[in-house]
Amino acid sequence: MKYVAWLFIVFVLFGCGPKVIDSIGDKSISVFDNEHLYFDAGAFSDELNEQNVTYRIMDGRILMKKISLPDYQREVDVSVKVTVASAGDRWDKSGSLFVIPNTAVDNFVSLQPNGVLPEGKAEHEDLKGIVSSDTYKPVVELMRFMTPFGVGYYNDKMDSRKPVYIPHWEDKVVWEQDVTERLSLLEGEVWIGIWIDTWTKEGYTVSVEMNFDETEYQYAEKPSAKVKSLLNTIPYFKEQKHVDLFARKDLELKASVPASAKNIRLNYITTGHGGHSGGDEFVKKVNIVKVNGKEVINFIPWRDDCAAFRRFNPGSGVWLIEDTAAYIDWNTWQYEEKVIEERLASSDLSRSNWCPGSDVRPYIVDLELKEGEHHFSFSVRDAQEIEGDEMNHWLVSAYLTWEE
Repeated sequence: MKYVAWLFIVFVLFGCGPKVIDSIGDKSISVFDNEHLYFDAGAFSDELNEQNVTYRIMDGRILMKKISLPDYQREVDVSVKVTVASAGDRWDKSGSLFVIPNTAVDNFVSLQPNGVLPEGKAEHEDLKGIVSSDTYKPVVELMRFMTPFGVGYYNDKMDSRKPVYIPHWEDKVVWEQDVTERLSLLEGEVWIGIWIDTWTKEGYTVSVEMNFDETEYQYAEKPSAKVKSLLNTIPYFKEQKHVDLFARKDLELKASVPASAKNIRLNYITTGHGGHSGGDEFVKKVNIVKVNGKEVINFIPWRDDCAAFRRFNPGSGVWLIEDTAAYIDWNTWQYEEKVIEERLASSDLSRSNWCPGSDVRPYIVDLELKEGEHHFSFSVRDAQEIEGDEMNHWLVSAYLTWEE
């Protein structure tokens, strides 16, 4: 009997203890390795189907690849790393690394090479592909970024533009972001894409790496997380155009969440562009998001630290600005003042939530939502319309995350 009792204790203590979860281990996966991304009208028409092949769509401005990613059972942290250098394009361009939601029937892959996006709704001014339909889901951004002016390629050509406080021009720019809350979109076979708004045949050299850092704790189970794409106004696809809808109305949509959803969060990515010196790129605009009529986001997306990125911008335009400078006189060792001319680079100027050479982080807010359908409203106060070559527009994307 004592032996039986001892076996029972062992069973209770160890047999019914926490389940040991199998380990996959840390992984580093190269998606794109020094790929040339450039514009060449009509040069690319491949159908997208094979795995581990880099495809060029939208006249080369998007690279796409289907890759196989590990399906972790333990807790894991996931990050993406994007590296960009100019291959001859000297301008600052919008960029986006994205994943196609695995719940989308119609997407960039299925619609290649001759398909069209679902018709837009009248309330969205018939704009195609910016919000979800029954079969279509806008892509989910993994990282928004802005290319600098000519990083790498123009270094040797622009030494006379280098200010004294910069020891050298950088050869490339590298950004990293944590994307763990989007893990459910990054398992098994997935399509990853990167878009840069280039219109030159020189373009850029890009690399993308995904890093999976698995916990060593063998009982830590991966949370069951979900992602729902709400909207994306980036003109990735043919027939899409820059969106200035916010100059005339709010963008409104409906989305539902299940009863099992908890810790719901809204992720909002926004940048203003165009319009020259007085346009939405250079003028502060209030962004407002409401959920069921309640304001959940109200802020001015703005970056005033762009001069900190000067070392990435050799090709930036430079002006001379008169300024009264205080300085130490070598003879008297006292502070004196004199009028001098200082360099002011275009890349130094403050902008609507971005700098040439910066990435863009999501604005994240917790939501308390019950099961069912909810109304979302996205607004940019006093946004300006596109007029001629004044291409005022806002690149806005949003998605929900939650745990079940």
